[in-house]
Amino acid sequence: MLLQLSVENIAIIEKLTVELDDGLNILTGETGAGKSILIDAVNALLGGRISRELIRTGEERAKVEAVFQTPEKLAQVLNDMGIDTEEDGTLVISRQFTSQGRNICRVNGNLVTVSQLKEIGEYLIDIHGQNDNQSLLRNQVQVDCLDKFSGSELLREKEEYRDLLARYRETGRKIEELKAKDKERARLEDLYRYQVNEIEAANLKKDEDIELSQQSRLLSNAEEIIEAFSSAYTCLVGEDDVVSGAIDQVQRAQSALTGISDLDPDFGMISESLVDITDRLEEIARQIRHKREQINYDPALQQEVEERLALIEALKRKYGNTVDEIIRYGEEARQKLEEVTDIESHLADLENRRKELDEKLYIKALNIHKMRVKAAEELRSRITAQLKDLEMPNAEFLVDIKFDQARNYTENGLDTIEFLISPNPGEGLKPLNRIASGGEMSRIMLAIKTILADVDEIDVLIFDEIDTGVSGKAALKVGEKLLEISMKHQVICITHHAQIASLAKSHYRISKETVSERTLARIEKLDGTEREKEVARLLSGDDSASTSRLAREMIEKGIGLREKQSTEQDIRMKRKQR
Repeated sequence: MLLQLSVENIAIIEKLTVELDDGLNILTGETGAGKSILIDAVNALLGGRISRELIRTGEERAKVEAVFQTPEKLAQVLNDMGIDTEEDGTLVISRQFTSQGRNICRVNGNLVTVSQLKEIGEYLIDIHGQNDNQSLLRNQVQVDCLDKFSGSELLREKEEYRDLLARYRETGRKIEELKAKDKERARLEDLYRYQVNEIEAANLKKDEDIELSQQSRLLSNAEEIIEAFSSAYTCLVGEDDVVSGAIDQVQRAQSALTGISDLDPDFGMISESLVDITDRLEEIARQIRHKREQINYDPALQQEVEERLALIEALKRKYGNTVDEIIRYGEEARQKLEEVTDIESHLADLENRRKELDEKLYIKALNIHKMRVKAAEELRSRITAQLKDLEMPNAEFLVDIKFDQARNYTENGLDTIEFLISPNPGEGLKPLNRIASGGEMSRIMLAIKTILADVDEIDVLIFDEIDTGVSGKAALKVGEKLLEISMKHQVICITHHAQIASLAKSHYRISKETVSERTLARIEKLDGTEREKEVARLLSGDDSASTSRLAREMIEKGIGLREKQSTEQDIRMKRKQR
């Protein structure tokens, strides 16, 4: 719902703010007062293209800002854009643009692009004018409307169909990849076979390069290691009877203290400590001797290790930074080799899988088609009835559905769908966008909107003089349909017809005045006598007593009709809840 709209420095509008209500909001005013300028401002707010000429003469920048009640379906879109929703559920959108062509767009204070603004706008407002019956003229929207009208069962079928379609297309992509490989199979087979053989011939083991590097370091320094261990061993155990080692010296120290260890507990503890040290040194000496005996300088072994390391380094340059990566690359190359050497078998499997998916898709698409055909007949009947109410008793409406037996699957199945209309006898059925009369188009679009009000997810509908070309009894019928739609949507309608204005829940008048040789537009909400005067002006251009009396009667009838429709709406809602 659009709660508030503010416009600054656009055309003849210097600064204007209007708060709107739910239900049917009517905007009236003399030609050139600025009604269509408000539509231009809303279009700009929704990410539409703007012209520099839209900026008020003498100003450098213009701004449009609106406050909405956030639709539930928009919350996820905002979240994906990184925009937080307000706790009170409001959504504030603004767009400022300058004469230099700069744009600053914000949503809840967050900077957004014009394209993001446009995406958000598609969830908020649908604008319909005499020559801009926007969304329903698009083929995809017609498909979506028919499917929503059909009901939840079709929508579930459509979702399952699209899941199947995604798998079908992925299978097709894999088939094309294999076919491309088949053209260069010999080259790929040689390549993968060489890679597999080279890696397998190396017979690599996990972390082998790390172990070999360590072994290489030991072999390269074998003499130095042996000499160091020998020297250390001599220091500990001595050398024959010529040089005593550290162990002998510690043992002598311990023997020297043995005779006095009973004299003082501390002496005894020191003596015992020397015993422990002797035991530890003897253990270290044994370890040193063992390590020294293990070191064996072998030039042939060293050469073998170095050659093995060189081989691994060569493989690393081709297949990975570690032995594990080389092994994994070899496994992947073997899989690829199996694919190219048995490509016909893989292709056959994929073709069979695609055939199975094709049959499932066709059954789903055919089922969706049957459900659409049934829904289309009901939609045709109901819209034709609406057109009769709108003084088009001879109009024909048809949902043209063509089923593609060639199985060229699309996101919508195998159906090509188009709304067709014949406003008058003998004219033949034509697509909506080929209707010549603005008045006819207005009523057709209104009939469709009335029927689809239950499934139309856009909360705010703006009708910009769609009653052009409609007069008399037909204008009243148009007003009644607008009122009916407003039971489920917020409707904002610009009109020149008193019959339609008299049905408004909220009536606003846009006027212009000259101040300091500048034209300014202003807007005011009308009640009571002021509203009667405006409806009288729309009736005959004056507000004479007789015209005012008629205007008052029309407004009173409008109140009664609005209350009647509201009661009927409540009854329908209660029936649905049962």
